[in-house]
Amino acid sequence: MAKRIDGKAISAAVKARVAQEVQTLREQGVHPGLAVVLVGDDPASRIYVNNKKKACEETGIYSEEYALPADTTQEKLLALIEELNQKPEISGILVQSPLPKGLDEAAVVEKIDPHKDVDAFHSYNVGKIMQGKYTFLPCTPAGVIELIHSTGVEISGKQCVVIGRSDIVGKPMAMLLLHEHGTVTICHSRTQNLAEVCRGADILVSAVGKAHFVTGDMVKPGAVVIDVGMNRDENGKLCGDVEFGQVEPIASHITPVPGGVGPMTIAMLMKNTVAAAKLQNGVRS
Repeated sequence: MAKRIDGKAISAAVKARVAQEVQTLREQGVHPGLAVVLVGDDPASRIYVNNKKKACEETGIYSEEYALPADTTQEKLLALIEELNQKPEISGILVQSPLPKGLDEAAVVEKIDPHKDVDAFHSYNVGKIMQGKYTFLPCTPAGVIELIHSTGVEISGKQCVVIGRSDIVGKPMAMLLLHEHGTVTICHSRTQNLAEVCRGADILVSAVGKAHFVTGDMVKPGAVVIDVGMNRDENGKLCGDVEFGQVEPIASHITPVPGGVGPMTIAMLMKNTVAAAKLQNGVRS
C-alpha cells in the first residue's frame, strides 16, 4: 500500500521557511510584494486568487489584487502590467489564467518584466529553465519536485514518465526531472503503447487533465505516482488523473487529490515572490 504524500504538510513547511525569509528581508529593508490580476468572474479563478491572497498573509508578503471586468481590452490589461512593472513595491506579477476570450494570453505574459514573472511563463525564463540557469521555476512543476524529494526517492538515474506536454506543467516538469538526472519520457495523445511506457516508470507524473485516466495496469509496482490533475468526476466530485483506488495498492508513494500537488503550487509562488524581491534588490541567498 502506497504512502500518501501530504501536500498540505509539505506546503506548510515551505511557507514557514518563506515567512522566515520574508522577516529577514524586512530587517534589511526589503519588502516582497505580489500583484495578482484577475480578469472576469470565473469562479475557480476567484478561489485560486483568494488562496494566493491568504498565502501572502500567512508568509508576510505584501499583496495587491486587481479585479478587472470580463470586457477589459487588451490595451488596458497591457497598460496595467506596464504600470506594475514600474512599481518598486511589487516584486512579482501574476495574471490569473484563463483569460476571457478575445484577450491574447501569450502577449500578456510577454509584457511582464521577466524579473517579476513569478509564474516563470515568460520566454526569457523558459529559456533559462532549459539551460538550467533559472531564478524562478513554474510553480506546479517546482512543487512536484519538492513532493518527490519528500519521499526520499532519488530522481537521479530513475525512469521518469510525464503524461502531458503543456507549456505550464508537462514540458517544464520534464526539464526539472532531467536537471536532476532522471531519464525522461514525455507522453501525450499520440503516444503509442501508452500503458506500456507508463509501466516502465519509477516516477510517474500525470498532468493530462482527464479524470481517472491512469489506471492500475499502467503503474509499475513500487513507483512514485504524482497526480497533477484537478478534475470533476461524473458525480461532480473533485478528483485527479489517477484512479486512486486502483493505484494506491501498487505504488510506493502517491499524492491524493485534493491535498497533494494543489497546495504546493501556491507555496512555490510565495517562494518565487521572495526570490524576485531578492533579485531586484541585489540580495544574495
